[in-house]
Amino acid sequence: MEGAKVIDQQQFRDKLANVDKKGKRLWIFPKKPKGNFYNYRTWFSWFLMGLMFSGPFLKLNGKPLLLLNVLERKFIIFGMVFWPQDLNLFALLMLTFVLFIILFTVVFGRVWCGWACPQTIFMEMLFRKIEYLIEGDANQQKKLAEADYDFNKIWRKGLKHLLFWLMSFIIANTFLAYIISLDELWLMVEDGPAAHLGKFMALALFTTVFNFVFARLRELVCIFICPYGRLQGLMLDKNSIVVAYDFVRGEPRGKVDKSDPSKKGDCIDCKLCVNVCPTGIDIRNGTQLECVNCTACIDACDEVMVKINKPKGLVRFDSLNGITLGKKFTFNPRNIAYSVVLVGLFSVFLFALITRKDIETTLLRTPGMLYQKTETGKISNLYNIEFVNKTFRELPIQLKLVEPKGEIKLVEGNDILVEKESVGKASLFIEREPSEIKQISTPVVIEVYSNGVIIETVKSKFNGPVFINK
Repeated sequence: MEGAKVIDQQQFRDKLANVDKKGKRLWIFPKKPKGNFYNYRTWFSWFLMGLMFSGPFLKLNGKPLLLLNVLERKFIIFGMVFWPQDLNLFALLMLTFVLFIILFTVVFGRVWCGWACPQTIFMEMLFRKIEYLIEGDANQQKKLAEADYDFNKIWRKGLKHLLFWLMSFIIANTFLAYIISLDELWLMVEDGPAAHLGKFMALALFTTVFNFVFARLRELVCIFICPYGRLQGLMLDKNSIVVAYDFVRGEPRGKVDKSDPSKKGDCIDCKLCVNVCPTGIDIRNGTQLECVNCTACIDACDEVMVKINKPKGLVRFDSLNGITLGKKFTFNPRNIAYSVVLVGLFSVFLFALITRKDIETTLLRTPGMLYQKTETGKISNLYNIEFVNKTFRELPIQLKLVEPKGEIKLVEGNDILVEKESVGKASLFIEREPSEIKQISTPVVIEVYSNGVIIETVKSKFNGPVFINK
């Protein structure tokens, strides 16, 4: 469009907003945002934090609603227990989640980062708010950082970092509760550090890491550490909806000229959009990997537009094609293909989850053991059998030999009882009459029953000497 400024897509990419020419980090002091989007984001963040902090207290049938016990390789999700044997379900779920993130990014850009990512939520809605409360807004924080250490600076910095450590400790406890369960966490408190030294060391480590992330790393996590920001560059296209500056309407930028308003674009170059950005970028340079779509620049720009009697939306959610061509978002073949694959993967996951068995059985011949001849003249093979109980109740197990003709004898006792949420093991013999053995290796089929109901069928092989039939 005539009069629109062609944005230099290279010059601003030659440097980072938080690093000087010598490579030294420049501390970012973002101005406290305010506006409709910030209010929406605040409410949404409090909702998500409420879910996270209350999660360990929520139980279903006496069990945690969500438990991610990596140490014991046991996971409870919405009342269902998962074991390493459910790796196929986990792989399907991860593939579905990754594809969802890809589709979401293709359509809506990096909105996840600004609105739902734990790093952004904790940083902007907890730690940053504490900082604003104690040290003031951006200009006051800068002055305090540059000032000599006196009583005012010491007590403000000291109180801030004390609260930072406290919040990090609370987050670390919540994080640990999702791994070992809230009951185990309370047991640590009651018994003291000496009885649970390893867990207390983990708690101290988590606290230190969280404090370091939110007190020192901050935007570096989003810019350098998180891989999602790098992947964003591969997934966005001209139809992706992102936080964007309308350069067609805004350029050429400059202060309002009351004598001839037509000579300037709507952008008055106030730089408020830069001052409120938590990663320090200038949204007017175009889409950048450092942008987390937090919408702080939208609120800042809308406030200025109201003051100068211009329409809101100079910075808004839009696509490049929406700004340059006035096109509205439509699903293109790539988005449709992602959606079809996503629905297909999720359907397969749901089917596998619904048809998942309550108990998983593995039957193997004991390694290194040959067939044996019993005192009664029968031929026997020794087997190891393992049961993974994926339920919250004890399961009595009965075994029935379907084929070939023979008899099952347990090595210890006559009954198998698998405890809830545990793995049960047993050893057994399968004995056969020599006259029934027609081949060296015979297929074995065993039906597994619990309380008279068949729950699974397992297979193996029976080895025996064929020459005894001659």
